[in-house]
Formats: sequence, C-alpha cells, structure tokens
Amino acid sequence: MVASFQPVLELAIANKGGMDTLEKLLPTALPPKKLATIPDDRWLSMMTKRIFQSGFVWSVIEAKWQGFEEAFEGFEPRRVAMYADEQLDRLISDKGIVRNGAKIKSAIENAAFLVHLAQEHGSAAKAFADWPDADYIGLLDMLKKRGSRLGGNTGQYVLRSMGKPAFVLSKDVVTALIREGVVDKPPTSKKALAAVQDAFNHWSRETGRDLSGLSRILAASV
Repeated sequence: MVASFQPVLELAIANKGGMDTLEKLLPTALPPKKLATIPDDRWLSMMTKRIFQSGFVWSVIEAKWQGFEEAFEGFEPRRVAMYADEQLDRLISDKGIVRNGAKIKSAIENAAFLVHLAQEHGSAAKAFADWPDADYIGLLDMLKKRGSRLGGNTGQYVLRSMGKPAFVLSKDVVTALIREGVVDKPPTSKKALAAVQDAFNHWSRETGRDLSGLSRILAASV
C-alpha cells in the first residue's frame, strides 16, 4: 500500500523554509484544452532542444537557440520531415547551431513522428493533451518507441517543459521514491515504472496535485 504524501510534503516544506517558498518552486501544468492549442512546431522545437541539451551544457544550447530556430526554419514538422541529404549537409555545416549529425537526424525523424501523430489525432498537440495523466508511463513508452532519442529523462523533460503534467525521474525523485518504499532501485522495468505510476496516481487523488507538482515536491523532500 502506498503511504500518505503528507510526510513527504512536510519534509519538502522544512527543506525549503516554508510552504510559500515551496509553492513558488512548483511547475505550472496546463489544462488539456490549452495544451492542445500549442502549435506542433513548438513541440518539435522543444524535443530538439531537450535532445541537444542531453549530455551537454544546457546554457550553451539555450544561448544558441535562435540559431537553431533559423536553421530549422521554425521547426514546422511537415517541412523538416522532408529534409533530405542537401538540408542535412546544410545543417551539419551551420556554425549557428551545435553540429551533431546524429542529433540533427533525430530532429528530422521526430518531425516525421509528429506528422504521423497529427494525421492520427488532428494534431500532435492534441495527442499529447488527450493522453491520460494516469497512464503517463504509457505516454513515455510511446515517445521512446515512436520518437527518436526521446527515451529516458529526455521525453520527461519535453513533456514537463511544454506544460503536460509530468514526473521526472531525476536522482532526487528516485531517492525519494526509494525512501517511500515505492521502488527499491532506479525504476527501469515495466513493473517498477507501473509501481511509480500507481504511487503518483494515489498521491494525486490524495492531494489534488498534478504529476509535475508531486514530482517537484518529492525532489524537494530530499
């Protein structure tokens, strides 16, 4: 049985010096209707940004991001999905971006992924918005299987950054989950991830908080 979230909240409040301070640290998730209105090019942009930031200094990618936007022509998925060798060569030689060929290719592959989602759901944004929070790990699995380089924490950070309620299995969050007896080691198996989802679902019902808020509180409790 999943333990109450109240002791976790109390630890986080103590660590951050009060409830007001803690609340200011919590991310803001968007309601499904608002998520669904975000243009698909912004989803591709964020996917690409998080992929390039993975294993790299985040601030460097942030500083270069306008160059990425220009190089990828605004990240319009249908346009980027059609990039061929000529466009790939152009991007690899563009000094305004980080010239990592494998990650550039992943942006093109994710453009195609978003185009397919749009064909299936009306827009990729609608597909993400309509996905139930209670099956968040199912959404992560879909990103991993159908997207490019969107497994692990990368897909989690994409969703969190776009406003989708999302827990991020950071080191501190995993430490808290182990402390609370949800898992006994970093969750990677389907069984362990299902246990994590069940715990978050239980805590969401208990507290009325979304996955993003719960995740940040867990991290703050360590």
